[in-house]
Amino acid sequence: MENQEVVLVTGGLGYIGSHTVVELMQKGVEVIVVDDLSNSKIEILDQIEKIVGDRPTFYAFNIGDKDKLTAIFDAHKIQSVVHFAAHLLVDESVEKPLKYYRNNVSNLINLLEVVQFFNCKEFIFSSSCTVYGEPNQLPVNESTPITTPKSPYGATKIMGEQILKDCVYSNAGLSVIALRYFNPVGAHKSGMLGELSQGTPKHLFPIINHSIEEDRPVLIFGDNYDTLDGTPVRDYIHVTDLALAHVSALSKLRNLKNQYRAYNIGTGKGLSVKEIIQAYAEILNKPIKHEILSRRTGDAEKIWADVERAEKELNWKAKNGLKEMILSSLKWEETQKDLFS
Repeated sequence: MENQEVVLVTGGLGYIGSHTVVELMQKGVEVIVVDDLSNSKIEILDQIEKIVGDRPTFYAFNIGDKDKLTAIFDAHKIQSVVHFAAHLLVDESVEKPLKYYRNNVSNLINLLEVVQFFNCKEFIFSSSCTVYGEPNQLPVNESTPITTPKSPYGATKIMGEQILKDCVYSNAGLSVIALRYFNPVGAHKSGMLGELSQGTPKHLFPIINHSIEEDRPVLIFGDNYDTLDGTPVRDYIHVTDLALAHVSALSKLRNLKNQYRAYNIGTGKGLSVKEIIQAYAEILNKPIKHEILSRRTGDAEKIWADVERAEKELNWKAKNGLKEMILSSLKWEETQKDLFS
């Protein structure tokens, strides 16, 4: 990037956020991170510095605080915003919907009000494949209808996209790219960054990692879905590939004038829960026990991406395969013990 760009990354110490901060800084971008540490740890700053050799400017607060947000825009010439800060657990959103609407919707509005006040023109939004609900046709592309959400979490992503579309239409110059993530997994190749295991893991790879470490069965939530082996099918994407999609999206934003674009970010391939467990078993050369439980509320049956638009328009493509996803995830599990023991 020719002239040093200044990018605000909300939730920049989180799982996807921290990997994206690393990739942006390695491209010469000046990164300002805001994170309230509700789903991250301050030690991640040190890990970023070890990888990059430099440290992003960091502020610890929730973006619901408009005065603090305004002060940051006052202090830094922010050209672009990458917005990660949101709650992300489907089952928790079913139990605590107001928590999700306040954080994921109200705080987005708060951020956008400040963005518009300072005439910031470029915005990347962390959306999700949950906006497609239970699709009738696979793979899903960006023209697949947005359906009734299966959870409040999914609803907040649909609302977020609609709010951003309306802001683009009303605000000459503002351009937005919504990246609809499929299932991020894996960790940085250094083993220094990954998905934090705080409490009981909710996502498949940490669930498997912990089950292996504790020598207990992997819990599978439902095996009576309409899939080849009865377990849910997802499009798993390596977190580093996902982070690089944000770098590509920022380059694309510079050429957009008052436009809204959405892109699927996945591999284009669906894998079942049992297929993932089998891949772990082959890599570790040992059988992995599993136990079938009832379905979780809000879980979709099967979904994977058509990624043609992202590959063509963002000049981006997922490069890491399932082996890299599993090995990097296992490496991060070891690092976490040293970091947070």
